[in-house]
Amino acid sequence: MVLVKDITTLLEEFAPLKLQESYDNAGLICGNPEAEVSSILLTIDITEAVIDEALAEGHNLIISHHPLIFQGIKKLLPDNYINRCLIKAIQHNLNIYSAHTNIDSVMQGVSGRMADKLGLTHRKVLQSSGKLFSLTFYTPESEAEKVRSAVLNCGAGHIGNYSHCSFNSRGNGTFQAHNGAHPFVGEIGKIHTEPEIKTEITVPEYLLNHCIQTLKTTHPYEEPVWNIICLDNINPTTGFGIIGELPVPVESQRFLHNIKQIFHCNILRHTRVCKSEIKRVAVCGGSGAFLTQAAIAQKADIYITGDYKYHDFFKADNKLIIADIGHYESEQYTKEIFYELVTKKIPNFAIQFSKIVTNPVNYL
Repeated sequence: MVLVKDITTLLEEFAPLKLQESYDNAGLICGNPEAEVSSILLTIDITEAVIDEALAEGHNLIISHHPLIFQGIKKLLPDNYINRCLIKAIQHNLNIYSAHTNIDSVMQGVSGRMADKLGLTHRKVLQSSGKLFSLTFYTPESEAEKVRSAVLNCGAGHIGNYSHCSFNSRGNGTFQAHNGAHPFVGEIGKIHTEPEIKTEITVPEYLLNHCIQTLKTTHPYEEPVWNIICLDNINPTTGFGIIGELPVPVESQRFLHNIKQIFHCNILRHTRVCKSEIKRVAVCGGSGAFLTQAAIAQKADIYITGDYKYHDFFKADNKLIIADIGHYESEQYTKEIFYELVTKKIPNFAIQFSKIVTNPVNYL
């Protein structure tokens, strides 16, 4: 039996909710975490047509990229499409989950999938964000490996293409247990010296609380000691956009046509073709005009995203080509990420892509 919370847990292991922006509303929007999942429908947006499709085909969990609700609801009346979707979902015990800016913010998320489609190599986050911390703790030598491994298995200790990174040094810890204490080693009322291992691990902000809770539950001391230091370093593995390189340079006009084909664009808006060929490519799913200067600073030949306004195109300043492929078009492959995350952990589970094209923009 697969429960809603089983699905949401595996999605949030990949894209933790703590990575979402303050304005966002990712997570379980509607439903019951303890409900059994019969089958899943994947979509970019929640619309009335998608709700009807789920009900007609017997799905009781919808996973979307864009949340149905961004702001508070004071009345639940059928006077707009959001309320009508919610009312019908509640009436039919339909669960709705969304992964939005949290899945935008991970390397293999929305922008990462765009990079996959373009075949980009040597990738890194276009604009990194998120604090890094150094977590230091002290463990008796006999228990050090167990505690260290537990913290590292939370996802801490990632540096570049290396995982399970830590620094460990030997020393002696001293303490005196008083009445009411239950010491792992030593005796009440006597100063005890214990050979200990000092372990230092780099932890991203969104994992810090999880790592501390794991440390507390696995450490043999009833009062484990740990120190947290905020680093000046920015987490290079989270943030918005991806920049990478094509295996070989491609003539600019040809590359623009390739983009149009790969992302099934009815129209592609772009600035003047100021580069004869394309090698270095920046991408961002959704509305990415805010990353124009980052793409220029990272020496991109072209920046591919959506939702550019008229005046934003001037920011290219003949330093790169801006290619606006559309908001929906840039995010359409997010459904593939959901599918792969679920089927990797739960093979042969009933999961289906929505047949509804939810793009609200139409072209003549």
